[in-house]
Amino acid sequence: MKQIATAFIFLLIAVLPARADVDIQEVTSPGGLHAWLVEEHSIPFTALELRFRGGASLDLPGKRGATELMTSLLEEGAGDMDARAFAEARDALASSLSFDVGDDTLAVSAKFLTETRDQSMALLHEALTNPRFDLDAIERVRAQIQAWLKGRATDPHALASAAFDQLAYGDHPYGSFMAGTPESVAALTRDDLMTAFKNAIARDRIYISAVGDISAEELGVMLDKLLGDLPETGAPMPQPVDFGATGGVTLVPFDTPQSVAYFGQPGIAVSDPDFFAAYILNTIFGGSGYHSRLNEEVREKRGLTYGIGTYLVDADYAQSLVGAVSSDNERMGKTLQVVRDEWAKIAQDGITQEELDAAKTYLTGAYPLRFDGNGPIARTNDFQPDTSVPYGARAELDDYSGNGYDRGHMAPADDMKRNARTMAESFLLTNMSPQVGTGFNQQLWKDLESAIRGWVAQRGTLTIITGPVFAITTGRVCYQVIGEGNVAVPTEFYKIVVDANSTGHIESLAFLIPNENLSGHSYREYLVSI
Repeated sequence: MKQIATAFIFLLIAVLPARADVDIQEVTSPGGLHAWLVEEHSIPFTALELRFRGGASLDLPGKRGATELMTSLLEEGAGDMDARAFAEARDALASSLSFDVGDDTLAVSAKFLTETRDQSMALLHEALTNPRFDLDAIERVRAQIQAWLKGRATDPHALASAAFDQLAYGDHPYGSFMAGTPESVAALTRDDLMTAFKNAIARDRIYISAVGDISAEELGVMLDKLLGDLPETGAPMPQPVDFGATGGVTLVPFDTPQSVAYFGQPGIAVSDPDFFAAYILNTIFGGSGYHSRLNEEVREKRGLTYGIGTYLVDADYAQSLVGAVSSDNERMGKTLQVVRDEWAKIAQDGITQEELDAAKTYLTGAYPLRFDGNGPIARTNDFQPDTSVPYGARAELDDYSGNGYDRGHMAPADDMKRNARTMAESFLLTNMSPQVGTGFNQQLWKDLESAIRGWVAQRGTLTIITGPVFAITTGRVCYQVIGEGNVAVPTEFYKIVVDANSTGHIESLAFLIPNENLSGHSYREYLVSI
């Protein structure tokens, strides 16, 4: 039994994007820090995003995983506060502070109330300038990461992805997993983490955005207090790397009844004039979930897989077009041949006018819906992994990247405006599930959530129970997964509304709704008995 990783080389083609009308101010602090700001004073809440270029690609030779471990420790104590005291201080402020790292960036996200802005930023300042890196915290977090890495050694998706990255990028940091190996993580010392911290956190590589109840003048003063005494420079950035896989099939032996294949080719940079043409092409080819060519040919017509998708990767130092598919061992060869045939067909013949028009409609219609009111503007890019869930068992931001699915809320964010922390927690990925965007998350599901708010206004307290459903096929549960974390894509979602009024009489409604484009349909069509 085999798991398969494969790489092909072909060609890309040529169109243009949509833009939401959001008033973005460019702000320069008195100390020279540059930021983007969207003022939104309707709620006493601000979201601040910091991005430090470099990320895990700054790991020194032989120290793979140092930046990942270091980042995971930034909320484990700072200044005179150990991990518990730091968490208690954050919770007392009803604020949210989180730290994450990717191949190219170290991300810091802060959400706080206007009334606790100064205290919240003082706490974040301690984490960014005076982290403790206590030995007990290092060993605790190291053990979590090592357990995650050991789990990846038995994960077919992780093994195939690692083989693909090694073929594509060799000895460049992109060629290995950013969290390292159990062996490399075990060898890291506290001094290695201090070095990783100094390499990653500096003023010469920071991007800043803020949205919420704060003026440009207030933001400038706040940023200078928060970031003004960071080091001016950090470590040099990595060098660009060419996509090195030359085609063919590479097999990674693994004892499993189902194979996994990763496939790809050189990609295209966002700065390239043809990027948006390529983006639309990928939407048609494999990036729009159920409506892509690959899904139609591989899944719908031939039943070779439950899910297949492609996505453009515009990393800082390399670009690629990557896809993934899983299938039963005996059918993987046929699956790969269909992918090859479709890849060659779109490279040679291009796309139809009907496909182009449909993709434009999908993309231009979906994008502005992210900004359909004050709340969504303030919440943009606030999604975060839930660090209370161990590594390897939780979804990561990259799992949702470029696969055509929305991060759909189970508990709606608009119902969580009590304070900054509840709003932030509604954007943890443990409250998300992959949902088809157009016609479902952005229309029917949203309409149902709005209707429930109306019922609450009429009736008072209601109990809402909601979650995903996975279909049973040939006696077993079958579903598509996305990302290296194998996030399951539900086939349906349920929502139950219960009114237990003071008389003891219970009334209820239940909905069972397919996870697909339901444009033109009403949630009322999906009423079911309980």
